[in-house]
Amino acid sequence: MTAALARAATPTRKIRADLALIADMIAPKSRVLDVGCGDGALLDHLWHAKQVDGRGLELRQDRVRECVAHGLSVIQGDAETDLRDYPSEAFDYAVLGQTLQAMRNPREVLLQLARIGSRTVVSISNYGNWRVRWQLLISGHMPVQDSARHWYDTDNIHPCTLHDFVRLCDELGLKIERGLLVGRTGTARELSKPGWYANMFGEQGIFLLTRGGHNGAQRPQGGHGPR
Repeated sequence: MTAALARAATPTRKIRADLALIADMIAPKSRVLDVGCGDGALLDHLWHAKQVDGRGLELRQDRVRECVAHGLSVIQGDAETDLRDYPSEAFDYAVLGQTLQAMRNPREVLLQLARIGSRTVVSISNYGNWRVRWQLLISGHMPVQDSARHWYDTDNIHPCTLHDFVRLCDELGLKIERGLLVGRTGTARELSKPGWYANMFGEQGIFLLTRGGHNGAQRPQGGHGPR
């Protein structure tokens, strides 16, 4: 049995609710780059469910090995520096799931993703959520949204709210083609543009972005394909 047939015969792994929502935004048989792909759960799901041509970029070598062991095409790399080497419009979708807030320069990373992919899918935790505000107000301690126990352990060095993210997209000339507001239980509802309610009560936001949303669009440096 070939490697491709072996993978096709292997049942897809169960994925998180937010990853399933991201997968719903991606068209079948498209070219996908998953940046910060972790253990490759999304790529594996997309390969089996939608037969995409998927690639992954992951910082941690142990996770890269795990992905490769599952037959996924994933390389070790740092999105902060290595995205510049990808040609423009090399993929139909560039995906960044729950990783933007961990970037040293999220603005540049978002620009590079928009250059590389015809569409960009980004999910973020919402630090404008009422639970985050309440924790800071009552305890006086910085809230932690990931698995870390303390503020100095977290990877999230640039936390933002839904309003912050929408403003950044506007500044970079990125149009929100579709948005989802995700609650604590993983339920989602359509979100055209986050208002005060979404920013107050949404746990996460998932956004499908395209270029050309504002006259102030900026072009990042990097890549070797057409501009």
